[in-house]
Amino acid sequence: MAGRRGALIVLEGMDRAGKTTQCRKLVAALLESGQRAELLRFPERSTEIGKLLSSYLEKKSNMEDHTVHLLFSANRWEQVPLIKEKLSQGITLVVDRYAFSGVAFTSAKENFSIDWCKQPDVGLPKPDLILFLQLNSLEAAKRGDFGTERYENSAFQEKALQCFCQLMKDDSLNWKTIDASQSIEDLHKEIYSLSEETIQMARDTPIGELWK
Repeated sequence: MAGRRGALIVLEGMDRAGKTTQCRKLVAALLESGQRAELLRFPERSTEIGKLLSSYLEKKSNMEDHTVHLLFSANRWEQVPLIKEKLSQGITLVVDRYAFSGVAFTSAKENFSIDWCKQPDVGLPKPDLILFLQLNSLEAAKRGDFGTERYENSAFQEKALQCFCQLMKDDSLNWKTIDASQSIEDLHKEIYSLSEETIQMARDTPIGELWK
């Protein structure tokens, strides 16, 4: 059994697609089946950088766009030692948003290229599976609390979605698109099935580096 690592599974998608609910359900189901699993969320709001980002997202403070992007990336890098340690201990990490959200949301702004946005995250631990929860913006806007945080407006979400579509063309990454308008339980079953496969495959492979 020595040396068998956990899988790095990322859930991505537009705001209100149900990522957080599904991350929690997946971790609970994996634990119930006797596997070791933990949840990570980005931004990780408990660190000093995370607190700055939380204030920004809640529209309590403003920051220059390049600065914000680099802080989001720094917030991910802060967690890299923990991520590597957990994976090497055989713990599967289910991650609610990762570098892809950072790139999609910044590159949706004026005068930002996807290439520039990717650079700070090059070399992060590479996910074994990225599940994109697809939900159209009209459907998302009907869901509870939409609009309370920065970026939660339909026009901006549409632009960010286009950027996600660009990122999903990268066949060096294991992207899977899932219809997030189905019931919570059906969505969970599909996610669990794909995750189980990934956990088996990841066991005997080294952790990769993102975009390298």
